Amino acid sequence: MHICFLSQEFPKPGAIYGGIGTFLSTFTKELLRQGHHVTVLGIGFVDIRMEEIIEGVRVITIPHRKSKVLAWRKNYQDVFTELVSIHTQTPIDIIEGSELNFAFLKRHSDFTYVIRLHGGHHFFAEGENRKVNRWKSFQEKRSFQKAVAFIAVSDYVKVHTGKLLSFGGKRVEVINYPVPLTKFYEADPDKVVKGKLVFAGTVCEKKGIRQLILALPEIIEKFPEVHLEVYGRDSRDSQGLSFTEMLKESTPAEILEKINFHGPVSHDDLPKYYEQAEICVFPSHMETQGLVAPEAMSMGKPVIFSDKGPGPETIDHGVTGWLCDPLDPRSIAQTVIQALQGREKLGEIGAAARKKVHSKFDPELITKKNVAFYSEILRSK
Repeated sequence: MHICFLSQEFPKPGAIYGGIGTFLSTFTKELLRQGHHVTVLGIGFVDIRMEEIIEGVRVITIPHRKSKVLAWRKNYQDVFTELVSIHTQTPIDIIEGSELNFAFLKRHSDFTYVIRLHGGHHFFAEGENRKVNRWKSFQEKRSFQKAVAFIAVSDYVKVHTGKLLSFGGKRVEVINYPVPLTKFYEADPDKVVKGKLVFAGTVCEKKGIRQLILALPEIIEKFPEVHLEVYGRDSRDSQGLSFTEMLKESTPAEILEKINFHGPVSHDDLPKYYEQAEICVFPSHMETQGLVAPEAMSMGKPVIFSDKGPGPETIDHGVTGWLCDPLDPRSIAQTVIQALQGREKLGEIGAAARKKVHSKFDPELITKKNVAFYSEILRSK
């Protein structure tokens, strides 16, 4: 089977990348291992068309149009032309994209468009209580009309997207993200640093880092050895102001000295940071699935995750980790305190977490589920 992914986020070695890049890196490697062909096609800020092989994956990047008039339409035309060229060389079975990818792509009798619900505009606008942008809304609805089927990365994203947009009676399958279990190996308990809390993710409001910092005084009062290590890129508001600097300026000096902001780090380096954590804390306000929690869990690390969104699908509270209200600093504080008060059980919780991830997010099993779904779609065309 030949699967073509529409994305400009396929990661290059050593690059810093987000959730979709992580997904593509893991999923495409396993597809190749299972004998399938993979192409990733994206639009980038390059001067000429570029084609390279990255760990066996054919990655094509075409230039982003610089025209001030209808550049978006010309970009779609270029993508379609490239797809036809790829298909002529090696017939494509499935073309997969995210929520907006197919809005203005032409239909083609040989092309089967599948949308993976990574979290589109409607989903996050609702989750973050923002106004829906009419132009993006139009594109998303149009893109959904072009797709023949959908893959949701969690039951939560399936249900909530379905409340906001119509799937048109088409098939929607829930298939979780795969977690690279060899990369996120079983952690060595001897490397744990007592009191070390680890947060990984973009330093922004929706990831819950502000509320986590507000929870620290209550935690430190009970456990003075606690300190927080923050790994992730900074974000900036519409005026260009740094979220990290805002946090530093608003945090009391005695608490700030307990926090280290490390900035963006390579995904390849995350395991060694998780390994040192006594507890990993990810109080995100909204996720479609979220990868940091299951990645840390796969190492046998005790994880505190959000009770919102897909949190309950990922963690069984008190058994494979803990869930907290990410909007309430007191809930975060009380959950961390509860975990630290039962330090003798952290190893047991971590072992249960690792077992759950291996049964739910294993790349081999996840890839077979995807391929089986692709095959069903093709048979029903």
